[in-house]
Order: sequence, then C-alpha cells, then structure tokens
Amino acid sequence: MAKPFWKEKSLEEMSPAEWESLCDGCGKCCLSKLEDEDTGEIYFTSIGCRLFDAESCRCKDYENRLATVSDCVRLTPENVRTITWLPSTCAYRLVAEGRHLFPWHHLVSGDRKAVHRAGVSVRGRVTASEEDIAEVEDYFDHMLDGEP
Repeated sequence: MAKPFWKEKSLEEMSPAEWESLCDGCGKCCLSKLEDEDTGEIYFTSIGCRLFDAESCRCKDYENRLATVSDCVRLTPENVRTITWLPSTCAYRLVAEGRHLFPWHHLVSGDRKAVHRAGVSVRGRVTASEEDIAEVEDYFDHMLDGEP
C-alpha cells in the first residue's frame, strides 16, 4: 500500500489540492491574537476574524479573504516553518516538522467532523467577532490561557 501524500511529499511538492486538504478545519488560525511587544509572546483570544463562521469553523469568503482582511495570513510552505503562532495540532506545522497527523485529522480518520468531536476545533468557543470589538483594549477581555 502506498504511503499517504503528506508522508511522501514535501510541502513544496504538494499540489494545490493536496496543500488545501491539509487544513483540519479547527479554526484556530482564524482567531485574533495579541503579541506582547516586550517578549514577542503570542496570546490567542476567543475573537474570530470577521470572515470566520464559528459554527462551521470555515472562512465565509475563503477565495477573497486576503483582499478583504488586511492582516489575513496566507499559509505557504515557506512561512509555516516560521510562523510561531500556528497551533501545535496544525497539520501544516506537523508535516513541516516531519511529525504524524493526529488520528482525528480527516485525512487519517476519513471524517471532517472528527476534529470537532475530538474537541480540537474552536467550535462553541468563539465569544465575539472582530466586528463586535470597538477598542483594542476590549481584546484583553477575550484573551485565552494558552492555546485554544
């Protein structure tokens, strides 16, 4: 039996469809983050991007997100190796580090909803949309302890 593509290919060798299929749909990367200016430490909040659908854990306008949201980050094989805020469960990060995908990942389990049942996604944990937050100081009210 052939090895799965994510074990056979480097991130750079993947087709666009293979690359996109790595996303587990957890929604963690779509949460607003705060950075401590002194230490560089990143803190997640429970505030979703204005394009984030908190129920499906998907972007409402994925194709146009980069034009619509100025600080949206397009993941690439190059930057997944340097972005420090990617969750420890992120398939892009795991593959880049030569690690295995988790059993709940849809490419392993065959079930896109497994990420939610495993409690890994942010479904049910988003408390606001960035559209709802008026002042930067209000983000601190939604700061999480650790990774979501």
